Amino acid sequence: MIKHIVFFELAEHAEGRTKAENALKIKHDLENLIHLIPELKTIEVGINHADAPATNYDAALYVEVESLAALDIYQKHPEHQKVTAFISKIKTARAAVDYEV
Repeated sequence: MIKHIVFFELAEHAEGRTKAENALKIKHDLENLIHLIPELKTIEVGINHADAPATNYDAALYVEVESLAALDIYQKHPEHQKVTAFISKIKTARAAVDYEV
């Protein structure tokens, strides 16, 4: 099992939306991928709590897949690519970790 965890820092305003609106959009769009990409076992997006420290990232993505090959399929899937194209327009920083359990 591979766990893929990504943190995003978002711009205050981008693509005609506020940071909060964009966080909700990426949560919806990423979590919807569970219905479109069979390799996904789990996908969850958490939005940083409003009262959390300002140094925290704005959103976190948590994904579980069976293997590195499945992770590669997920990452290259056209529907995932659509979401990442949008995220690239609204993020100011990204950090990720992939590990095996």
